[in-house]
Amino acid sequence: MSAIVITGAGSGLGRALALQYSKDYNEIILIGRNHERLQQTKDILQQTRELEVSTYTVNIQNQNEVESLCTSLFTKHDAAALINNAGVGHFGPVTSLSADEISEMLDTNVKGTILLSQAFIKEFQKKGKGKILNIISTAGLRGKVNESVYVASKFAVRGFTESLAKELGGTAITIAGAYMGGMDTPFWDNNDHIKDKSRLKSPEVIAEKIYRLDDGRAEIIVE
Repeated sequence: MSAIVITGAGSGLGRALALQYSKDYNEIILIGRNHERLQQTKDILQQTRELEVSTYTVNIQNQNEVESLCTSLFTKHDAAALINNAGVGHFGPVTSLSADEISEMLDTNVKGTILLSQAFIKEFQKKGKGKILNIISTAGLRGKVNESVYVASKFAVRGFTESLAKELGGTAITIAGAYMGGMDTPFWDNNDHIKDKSRLKSPEVIAEKIYRLDDGRAEIIVE
């Protein structure tokens, strides 16, 4: 069975993307840090349609865990696609950010995306084909007030994604980036950066648009 792997799948956009892409794949593999949330997503998916759904709790910042995941995953599943959706944000003036907050954003948003992509590309090269979609956000397109380090991490992922597309050009491994604005998700629960969430789109609306526009183009922009 052809499978798609989605990181950050325990809630928000990751969960909504899993629901959308389950239309095209008969197996969904959910990756995240919280087992209970992943199980909730699994239950929702299996209530929606008949699917094989697997969950893996992984720290994507850790290369050994990522490599171990891929060894196990590709032995058990016919993984054809990866959506790098996991992300962390801390907001405020740059002088207010702690070293731990800076490290968490760079290690999750940048390093995690790189490590997963690297490991999956090695496996996709063995298969002769594969697909990676990096969820980047409009923070990878322009600077934003009180988001300097978060934006820096997303600009890094944008550069990584564009470079991979060139590096793998001419092969059957496709790379794309999705750029969308803020969403009303648990991402904002632990900060007051967005004071009026009523203006934000739901993750379900964003996921549907990403899915609909994911037609082979290198950039998916959802404002």
